[in-house]
Amino acid sequence: MKLLIIYNPQAGHKRAARTLKAIKSAFQAKAVQANFMYTEYAWHGVALVREADLSNYDGVIAAGGDGTLFEVINGYQQNKLKHKPPLGIIPIGTGNAFARDLNLKSYQWEKAIELIVKKRTRKADLARFTTEGQVYYYMNVLGFGFVSDANKTARSFKKLGNMAYSIGVFWQLLRMKTYPLEMELDGQFYKSQNFFVEIANTRYTGATFIIAPEAEIDDGYLDVILLNKASRFKIIRLFPTIFKGEHVHQSEVEVFKAKKISVLAPSSKILTPDGELMGKTPIDIECLHRAVEFFC
Repeated sequence: MKLLIIYNPQAGHKRAARTLKAIKSAFQAKAVQANFMYTEYAWHGVALVREADLSNYDGVIAAGGDGTLFEVINGYQQNKLKHKPPLGIIPIGTGNAFARDLNLKSYQWEKAIELIVKKRTRKADLARFTTEGQVYYYMNVLGFGFVSDANKTARSFKKLGNMAYSIGVFWQLLRMKTYPLEMELDGQFYKSQNFFVEIANTRYTGATFIIAPEAEIDDGYLDVILLNKASRFKIIRLFPTIFKGEHVHQSEVEVFKAKKISVLAPSSKILTPDGELMGKTPIDIECLHRAVEFFC
């Protein structure tokens, strides 16, 4: 078995760099020929996978967090090979949301390697989105509004690990404002006064938030989670319920399933696909049913 491994040594607050030797040894012990390529800057993973000759490999592995997987999946989609090998995950990042839907928790890298070498796979949906005239892909969740603002704030506290996003949320609660939202969901128009939108392929966002409890990675639909106008006190009470996915039962939260989604307004809201900060509204999103194959 020969694998291309895109490895982010900065993942998990550089914990990934300290784990590298053990991961290499684990592959060697299983007689796997692993070609490690290391990301050195933002979007490097995209270029590494896009330019690789994937016909030489039995699998392409993202070793890092959600951001590493985001880069790998975009490079993978840009690669010109028609019949590509399966993808895999070694979850060694701060957040590994998509890995959770493959029954992998953060830093279960030994279990991840076991799954990869068994060569058992499943197909998963892939989300394609267009922003500012460019096409990108994500596996997990794309959000904007309050969630993007909280994400931006959380980056200042990233050294605190999984607590960083919680701090970002509470900081932004002090400044939060609604905005007029206009969307089209599978041809049906929708309007509201909104705090945030999350468009999810998976159940989790980050390491601990069950943002879309009914989401399935292979059902052909994206789950659209909307938080509409509510008092600050109500939202503070609602926030802890996201850890268990119970927020969807609140009257201020609406949930839809759709294959094609267009966000028409507001404009210029920063997006956060798979934890990254890039692109702006308006956007078009489509679920590509079982478009990619993962070791599981």
